[in-house]
Amino acid sequence: MLRPRWLALLALSLLVAAAFAWLGQWQLDRAIDTDPPPPGATEEVQPLAEVIEPGAYLPEPLVGQQVEAGGFWVPGDFVVIDSRYNDGVEGYWVTGQLRIGEPDPGFTPEDGSIEPTSLAVAIGWAPTRADAEAAASALDEHAAGAYASVTGRLISDEGPGLPPAGADPHVMTRMSPAALLGVWHDIEGLDVYRPYLAALAPDAGVAPQAGVDLDPIASWAPEAASPVNWLNVFYAIEWVVFAGFAFYLWYRLARDAWEKELEELEDAEDAEPAAS
Repeated sequence: MLRPRWLALLALSLLVAAAFAWLGQWQLDRAIDTDPPPPGATEEVQPLAEVIEPGAYLPEPLVGQQVEAGGFWVPGDFVVIDSRYNDGVEGYWVTGQLRIGEPDPGFTPEDGSIEPTSLAVAIGWAPTRADAEAAASALDEHAAGAYASVTGRLISDEGPGLPPAGADPHVMTRMSPAALLGVWHDIEGLDVYRPYLAALAPDAGVAPQAGVDLDPIASWAPEAASPVNWLNVFYAIEWVVFAGFAFYLWYRLARDAWEKELEELEDAEDAEPAAS
C-alpha cells in the first residue's frame, strides 16, 4: 500500500473526500436558519416592493406574508379559476391582472403612463361558475382601469398544469401567473411577479353597489416553520457517507491488489518443490 501508485490514489481519495466534506458542510449551513423571522412577522403588512422583486422566486419564510400593492386593473383580464376550495367547499376564484402603479387622475388604460409590471391577484371566491363569471363581468365593467390598493397574502406560483383527458383545455384549475400570462392582454415588455396575491377582501377597490358578489378567500397565518431543514441535514449526512466511501474504495482496491500479490507468491513457493 506504500507504493507510489497507491499513495497517488490515496492523495486523490483525500481530495475527493475533502470536496464531499465541504459539500456536507455547505448543506449543513443551509439546513439551519440562524436568523429566522420573528413570530407574527407575516401578519405585518409590508409594501410589495420591499418584500420581493418582479421575476424573483418567493423564499419559503415569506410564503403567506401580508403585503399591500397598488395599481390599475387591466380590462378584459378578470379570469375565473376552477377547483378552488374555501373552508373545504369547492368553488371558483375570480382573478385579475393588477398593473403596478401610483394613482394618476389623468390615467387611461391606453396612455402607457404606468409601470409595465403586473401582479396576479386572486380577488375572491364564488360557489358556482355562474356567480364567478358574473362577478368577473361586473369587475370588468366597474373596476377596469381604476386604481385599487389591494392587501393580501403572497403565495407561491402553483405552476401550470395539463388539463385532464376530455376536459376543456381553456379551463384553468391552477393559480399560476405563468399560465395567466398566456391569456392576459397588453403583455409586451411586461415584468410579472412570480407569486400571486390572495386578497384578504374581495372588494377589488370598487363600490359595493357595483354588483361584485364574492366571498373572501379563506387564508390563515402560516404556521411557524422549523429552523432546521431536515432534508438538507439528510443531504449533509449523504455527503459524509460519500467521503467515507472514497476512503473505503481506496482501501478495498489496495487490499485486493495486496492479497493478489500474496497469492501469487504462495503459488510460486508451492511450485518450486514440485519442480525439484
